[in-house]
Amino acid sequence: MPNVMGKGVIRGYMLYKCQMRTLFKYNCVIICARQTRAFLSPPSASTAALLLFSTAATHPSSAYPFSPSSNSSSSTTSNGSLSEIHHEDLVYYFREWFMSRKKPLFDRIFEILRTQDDSSFDSALSRFNLGLSESLVLDVLNYEKKDVLSCLKFFDWAGRQPGFHHTRATFNCIFRILSKAKLMNLMLDFLQNYMKQRYVHKVRYYNVLVIGYAAAGKSETALGLFGRMRFQGVDLDAFAYHVLMNSLVEEGYFDVVETVAKEIRIRGFQNEVTHSIMMKSFYKQKELERGEEYLRGLVEDNGAQLSGIAVATFVAALCKDNQFERAALLIEEFRRMGLVSMEHAYGVWIRDLVKAGKLDCVLEFLKDKQAVEDYVPDVFRYNTLICRLLRENRLEEVHDLLVDMKQKKILPDDVTMNAVLCFLCKAGMMDIAMDFVDEAYRLLRNSMEQGYFPGEKTFSIVADALCREGKFDKMKELVIFMLDQNIMLNNFTYDKFISALCRASKVEEGYLLHDLLNRLNKASRKRSSTSIVYNFFIDGAGHARKPELAMQVYEMMRRSGLVPSFNSDILLLQSYLKSERIAQALQLFRDLSTRWRKRKLWQTMVVGLCKVKQPEHASQMLEDMKTNRRTPSIECYEELIKLYCTLGQYQKAVDLVNEMTQIGRPVSSFIGNVFLLHALKSRKLYYAWVSLSQKQNLTPASWMLGHLVGVFLVVLKETMMTTKWKNWSSNASALIFLQIICF
Repeated sequence: MPNVMGKGVIRGYMLYKCQMRTLFKYNCVIICARQTRAFLSPPSASTAALLLFSTAATHPSSAYPFSPSSNSSSSTTSNGSLSEIHHEDLVYYFREWFMSRKKPLFDRIFEILRTQDDSSFDSALSRFNLGLSESLVLDVLNYEKKDVLSCLKFFDWAGRQPGFHHTRATFNCIFRILSKAKLMNLMLDFLQNYMKQRYVHKVRYYNVLVIGYAAAGKSETALGLFGRMRFQGVDLDAFAYHVLMNSLVEEGYFDVVETVAKEIRIRGFQNEVTHSIMMKSFYKQKELERGEEYLRGLVEDNGAQLSGIAVATFVAALCKDNQFERAALLIEEFRRMGLVSMEHAYGVWIRDLVKAGKLDCVLEFLKDKQAVEDYVPDVFRYNTLICRLLRENRLEEVHDLLVDMKQKKILPDDVTMNAVLCFLCKAGMMDIAMDFVDEAYRLLRNSMEQGYFPGEKTFSIVADALCREGKFDKMKELVIFMLDQNIMLNNFTYDKFISALCRASKVEEGYLLHDLLNRLNKASRKRSSTSIVYNFFIDGAGHARKPELAMQVYEMMRRSGLVPSFNSDILLLQSYLKSERIAQALQLFRDLSTRWRKRKLWQTMVVGLCKVKQPEHASQMLEDMKTNRRTPSIECYEELIKLYCTLGQYQKAVDLVNEMTQIGRPVSSFIGNVFLLHALKSRKLYYAWVSLSQKQNLTPASWMLGHLVGVFLVVLKETMMTTKWKNWSSNASALIFLQIICF
């Protein structure tokens, strides 16, 4: 598969947001735990029993060890006093729990992606002999999805490996990573880059584009591409249909959702995903009665396409409408039916009860389901409940939930780590919590000294912790080290440091830092220019119809010592064509044709001349293309035929179709639909076909197309006359309908 990602997009990401090379987690102790494990001794057998998450600590009769009233010397657990617990052992034990979620192979992959350059990480990853598959690529991308740059590099690398081709699922995964990171510009750059690939006429090409624009929140663009697909006689697959449908729901195009759902049903793609998206549509429209009717209709259909997600979506809608009692009855009713798994519904129920502040109900529900159904919530539900309990200082329940997570081997995340730190602080164990902050600082320094520079978010959070605890010496060391490495943090981080110095009556030090930063900000920063930057300006000047400006940028690029690429020449040529400077464009073309003998050069002229309505020049250029033994692309024929039809020169359009089919070129769906469209406007097109058939022999393809125009002229007009257009509430719906009819 071609390198669809492209190193240019990755470099663009690095320029666009280089500080996101890796996002910080409070448990950076985990990230580099292998480097520090040798310096920490494992807990002894005598002290292991006294740790927070030991078996004895979970016994119902054991005292709560970390309450503020239990940290005196008189407070003891069933196995000994709290004072016997070594802080180092507790820190080690927390680390071991958090290390349980890590996968050494994936850690090594991301370490290579973060620390090695393009030339070395490629070979380093190849030595793993990963045996790439869709599931493996998805697992790697989801493992550190916040490290956007590394995910992009791995996606690019995987796409270039022999025997592996990216699938719809892997494309959708990388699109969602970019979307959640709010990197829409980068995502759109990716899609634009993808559109330039050589295999643009393949069905899969449109599927990927529709998925990409839908995931980026550009539903109208995705819908337009879908219409273009139908116009050209191709269609989406089931996966892309559902991604598009979900995007339309998210953007609120509910009338179009109904149309797309109908298309999915007609093509036999309807499944539990379709129904779940429909339930979401009802939920967002607040049509609860209609949603319940739809849900019970699925139950009456033997529940074959009923899913737990659909039930959970309706539960969420009821909770949002403050109908908790009705939601509880619904959950119990579907649980008794036993048609689907209730895990999703339980998770939504817990989440919404926590949001509503009904913590006692959540704890009771959780206790009941764990006892009867052995239900285990995911880490997100645990985190939501723990954080809310911490806010209300219900430390005993927090302790029990943390113990429960450890016993049930729930893999923790950074939110869990934050909750543990908060719990330790509120339980009067600030010194143990600070051990984590100190070790985070040490690991940060060690990683930078070894050449690895985490992202700006990492520095910001560590700096915030150091300032909050008054550790100014360590903060100054960190700032000086970063300035020595020519790394500048954002102003917000420096503002917090200066404010903390002032609050600590260290105004002079704060002023010196402020003065230093001002002088550094005034220093000029030179950035290297590439032909890509010049190409952007040439393209922009072309769109603004200022070819002289485009030529000035082109000459500036030459003076800078850069050799204009073929793309630069094409963009310059297009700038003259867009501004309708035909004479200058022809002269430039003659100059360029002596250097480049590529078909795209002629194709650019033919297409450009057609777009500015110059059929004579375009036709002459098409003949010149044949003379130079360059086979015209289907796009050349499509644009010229479209122009002839637009100008009413149907005789030339029909003659060109016959000529095209004589040399073996197929009649594309685009050409067919152009003729069908103009058959609605005038009967002259059909008469031109009849006239040409009397003068010369038509090819079978040309004859069949003419016959289709005649049939279409009669049947389709009647269909369009009887269609009730008033039922369509949006242009998008009409567009979909037109494409379906024309196809």
